[in-house]
Amino acid sequence: MSKINEKNLRTKYLRKLEKFSNSAILALKKKDFDEKKFQERMQKNANLFENCEVVNLNSAYCKNLVYFVNACLDSKNEKAYLSALANNLDKLRKGEKKIKNKINLRDFYD
Repeated sequence: MSKINEKNLRTKYLRKLEKFSNSAILALKKKDFDEKKFQERMQKNANLFENCEVVNLNSAYCKNLVYFVNACLDSKNEKAYLSALANNLDKLRKGEKKIKNKINLRDFYD
């Protein structure tokens, strides 16, 4: 498989994961949260992954994103647990951006 094709598959997979997670986070934040409706919505949103290849992701944020999506699809998890996972995911996303910027600046000035 060529590098370009692999990169395209990875970005498509990541975008679908992020779209699913954003939908789940918005549903978790609603004041009138209902677990049955949430599970129905997550199963409906799982259709995003039907025509998408699963790609190996290496970064901590991406691995936690996959874990969060799988946790949302599991009907045994409670709202508090899913909210905690969503908060940790958000912290990781913001933290990775800061680290990337620091590394790039360090390389620029050296």
